[in-house]
Parts: sequence; structure tokens; C-alpha cells
Amino acid sequence: MPVDAITLEVFNHRLSAIAEEMGVALCRSAFSPNIKERRDFSCALFDGAGKMVAQAAHIPVHLGSTPLSVQAAIAQMPLAPGDVVMLNDPYAGGTHLPDVTVVAPVFLPDARRTPFGYVANRAHHADIGGSAPGSMPLATEIYQEGLRLPPVRIVARGHIVDDVLRLFLTNTRVTDERRGDLLAQLAALRLGAIRMRELVKRSGREATVRAMEALQAYSARRMSATLRRLPRGVYRAEDWMDDDGAGTKRIPIRVTIRIGAGRVLVDFAGTAPQVRGGINANYAVTLAAVLYTFQLLGSGDIPANAGLLRPIRVLAPPGTLVNAECPAAVAGGNVETSQRIVDVLLKALAVAAPARIPAASSGSMNNLALGGYDPFRQRSFAYYETIAGGAGAGPDGPGLSGVHTHMTNTLNTPIEALEAAYPLRVSRYGLRTGRGGAGKHRGGGGIVREIEALATVQATLLTERRRVRPYGLQGGSAGQNGRNTLVRAGHPRALAGKTTLTLAAGERIRIMTPGGGGWGRRR
Repeated sequence: MPVDAITLEVFNHRLSAIAEEMGVALCRSAFSPNIKERRDFSCALFDGAGKMVAQAAHIPVHLGSTPLSVQAAIAQMPLAPGDVVMLNDPYAGGTHLPDVTVVAPVFLPDARRTPFGYVANRAHHADIGGSAPGSMPLATEIYQEGLRLPPVRIVARGHIVDDVLRLFLTNTRVTDERRGDLLAQLAALRLGAIRMRELVKRSGREATVRAMEALQAYSARRMSATLRRLPRGVYRAEDWMDDDGAGTKRIPIRVTIRIGAGRVLVDFAGTAPQVRGGINANYAVTLAAVLYTFQLLGSGDIPANAGLLRPIRVLAPPGTLVNAECPAAVAGGNVETSQRIVDVLLKALAVAAPARIPAASSGSMNNLALGGYDPFRQRSFAYYETIAGGAGAGPDGPGLSGVHTHMTNTLNTPIEALEAAYPLRVSRYGLRTGRGGAGKHRGGGGIVREIEALATVQATLLTERRRVRPYGLQGGSAGQNGRNTLVRAGHPRALAGKTTLTLAAGERIRIMTPGGGGWGRRR
């Protein structure tokens, strides 16, 4: 029995609302500023086969890759009522180790053997061990990046598995914060499962299943229609990563996009082999970046679910920067390489749709991790944030300044929250005006954020677009590259884009983020 348009729309909003409510519960219950203030988490719902049927408007790099974690959890073990699986393994659908995913089956009261569906969320934990506080080290293999979890039960039949919880908490520098954030994730799953059962009770099991299937089919048709509006052809582009932090510089990412008959093939042949430093992206991250890019081309009302990928095929050669194999270090692949994948895809698509594609945005999440011992609160601490940059200008107008773009969708950490929680002081925070690329429409400017250590602090910077500037399009100029600086005894000293250093009390680290590229020739 077909599902009519009104029913389809109602179910789309009901399912999405469940994911959104899960996010509200997670945000309000979490302990760390990274989750509570920056909202570095994502929530989604899945059908009985583990295919995504709805998501909240959270973080693209999470939501495009979480389905592979759900599939890994389902494949690894049978799940009973009350079970929850936890994992972060980048080689089992994860992104990087700080992103911890939890997955729970949803059983209906009259069917206790086969799950009706699944609920899942992913949250970035500000420390999960590894060689540097914040778990974003300049590693050369994944074993240096922190605790790596394959799919394991953290809850069994409604009871937390104490052995697994102790193992998890023992491998972090900030035990109470990790416990609080993880319990908030579990609470959000419980709420999502309750709401899904309520939906089935109200609408009926068969009607809900038909609606889930129809929504995926509808999204597939809409994505195919989006692709048919693009001219058939083969489109190529390349862009470069600055470096891997371990000696390799100007690392190419190449893509060939073949569009035809409402389908698309995205081929990354020619991309650099995986590198020694930690900017390798696994397949889940690359898939998420491709999905996000093609979602941009469609109208904003296409339901976000597994159907979007049906007309899209992605070829990423194993052992390359965009499909790294174990034991490659991957901390920066999720946050930096994902951004460059989007840049190179948009650069290729700008030939197919020149009146729709914007210039490159800042191209970096500008990652900063800080940690050490807090003498004022007499405890260890670890802090992580991403810092906004400039958006690329487009055919319809200039780029925004000081915004998170593309694969990230977090907020900034408010100064008050940061200073209240850690031995840190924000000494400067503002826009880098005039740093976007010139053109008919100017790119957005980046941000200046300067943080002073009030105690001895270990800092890690993982940033991009410090050498290779964000490109302009249609005659527009490139955006200004970013810059990192250490201010010691009042004297500034340039820092590399990827570096680890120790700050003494009174020393400051200054991050100036890239601007977006300009669009169109100036008249």
C-alpha cells in the first residue's frame, strides 16, 4: 500500500523530532563544555536492517559515517532488549578515537526477539587517552591516539557492564567528565527508544515500517532528480593538504566525478597514499564528505536518510589518504582531511554547475587541544575545541565571517564557560576582517582567538590552510591562509600548522583562522 505525501511528511517530521529530542537530552545532561556548550554530538534513528531513517541537524561528518558504526555493531553481536553497544574504532565505521558511538536496539512489547529499529548517537569526548591531552596528538600510528574500542556491550539487559566502564574510564585523564558524558549518551538512547515505541503505538507497526521504507525511496528519487539536473559528463579536480605533521608536505587529493542518468560515480584514484602523520581519513569519513557535498546540491527539504546514497557510488582506493588502512593514524582525517575532500568535490562540481557552487571556505576545523594539571581545582583537565573560519563567497553573495563550515556544525565555546572550567584565560577573540578573498563577492573573514595559560599546559594544534590557501572561483581570489603564533615573554613566534608544545603560566597561543575564497571577477 503506497504512502501518500501528507503521511510521508508527517512521519518525516515525527522521526526527525525524536532525533532532535535525543540531542536536547544529551546536551542538557552532558558534563564537558565540548558537548554541553559546543554541542559536538549527533543523533540518528535506524530501521530494523540498520539503515538510517532520520537524523537531527547535527554534525555532517558524524551523521554520514555513523551508519557504518551501526552496521558494525549489528554484525558483531546479537542484541537483546536493554543492550547498548559502544565503539569508536575508525576501522569499524568510526571517525577518530574521541568520537564515541553508542547504539541500542529498539524492541516492541510484543516482539522481543527481533529489533524493530535502532537508536544511536556519537559524541566527541575531550580526552580518551593517547600521547597528548585532548587525544588529538601528532601521532604516526593509531595506537598513539588513545583507547580504541571495537563494538562492545556497555549495557547488558539494562545494566551497565562495570568491567567495560572501568576499562573505558581508566584510559582517560578526566574520569568524572568521561563518565558524565557517557551516561548522558546512554540517557539519550533511552529517550529515543521510548519515543520510537510511542510512535509505533500511535501509528501502528506496519504503517511505521512502510513510512520508513517510503522515506528512503523518496530521498533516493529526489537525489536522482538532483543529479539529473546536472549536465552529464566527467569532472576532475585536485587540491592539497598542507602537510601531515610528520614531514610530508603538499599532499594531493584528486577526484573524478562521472555524472549521468540520475547517478554519479565519485572516484578518488590518484589521491596520495596514506601518510605517516595523523591526517589519514578512513572510508567512513570520505563517504560522509561525499554525501554531504551532494546534499548541498539538492533542496533543503530532502529527508536525510540512507536513501540519499542509493544513486551515489564512491571509489576510494584502499591504502590512500581517503581510505586509510590500519594502523594509520587518523585523528586529523576526521576534522581536516574531510574538509579538503569537500573542497575538491566542490571544485570539480563548479565546472558542472558554475552558478551554484561557492568558493572554498576556510578548509580547516582549526583544532586546539589543551590539558595538564589544574592547580586551582587540584585535578587534571583536558579541553578541546574547533575554531570557526571564513565561508567561501558564492554566486548569490559574500561569504559569512567567523562561522563553522561544511563538515563541522558545532558552536564556539563561550569565554565564560571556558574560563570557569579550566586554568585558561581568553585574552583576545574577534574577527579577522578583510581576510576573505576578493572578487565580485568577497569571502568571509576568519577569527583571531588567543588563549593564555594560567598554569603549565600542554597544547596541540592540528590545523590546515596555513600554506595552501582556500581557492576562489570564477575569477575570485583565494582567501587568506591561517596563522598560529606563540606569545612568550611578550614576543610572538610563528608556530607550524601541526605542533605540540608546552605553555608556561602567562604564555599565550594565538590562532588566526583562514578566510574564505572570493567568487567572480571584480568589476
